[in-house]
Amino acid sequence: MQTSGSLSFTFIRAQVASGKGVLIALSILGLWFALLAYNLQYEVNGLEPVLLLLILLQTHLFTGLFITAHDAMHGTVSSNKKLNKFIGALCLLLFALNSWKRMLPKHHEHHRFAGTDEDPDYGPPPFWLWFFKFVKTYVRWYQIVGMAILHNIAKIWIPEINLVLFYIVPSILSMLQLFYFGTYLPHRGEHAPDNKHKARSQSKNHLWAFISCYFFGYHYEHHDAPGTPWWLLYARK
Repeated sequence: MQTSGSLSFTFIRAQVASGKGVLIALSILGLWFALLAYNLQYEVNGLEPVLLLLILLQTHLFTGLFITAHDAMHGTVSSNKKLNKFIGALCLLLFALNSWKRMLPKHHEHHRFAGTDEDPDYGPPPFWLWFFKFVKTYVRWYQIVGMAILHNIAKIWIPEINLVLFYIVPSILSMLQLFYFGTYLPHRGEHAPDNKHKARSQSKNHLWAFISCYFFGYHYEHHDAPGTPWWLLYARK
């Protein structure tokens, strides 16, 4: 039985080869589609608690899409390279038309140059200036145009308020969530000279770590073992 901190490369590869990564990825995709389908026909009657809960759940699943794509960038969704790439590219496409071809090299640059001027994810404080640089790096004009076209087509059949509340708002909230918990908190400020990844981790709390960003608050551990999928990352803490 594997214990915390003892995850071996062989064990992780066996877990991925077993198809567990694909099953988890498809579960996230399935839940995202199912909740979105429900939300897009939901009758909106003001800012009621149920509405806010549905927005937060959709946001969490949007974050799950990106985390799944991120795992695919490290080859940990499937040992089948074509299937791994297909799932990763699909998740990025569903998350506001992001491009696998553009995101893949950017993410690996982040790992190679973490916390330096060559790191595409790293930016100057304060928070909003750094976030603006992050958005500028990853959001392209053709994504905005493409989303606008799809939005105007979709609103022929779907109430526009539902499109805004359950796709646009959750995708923006998810981007903020990913940035805050997965980039800003781990990499901000000074780091010890022996901190080779220029990253820190949140305190051990697996429930909060999952809710906040699918265990990516354990960020030093991710940089130290990037081949660990998100659903095993807690065991590195």
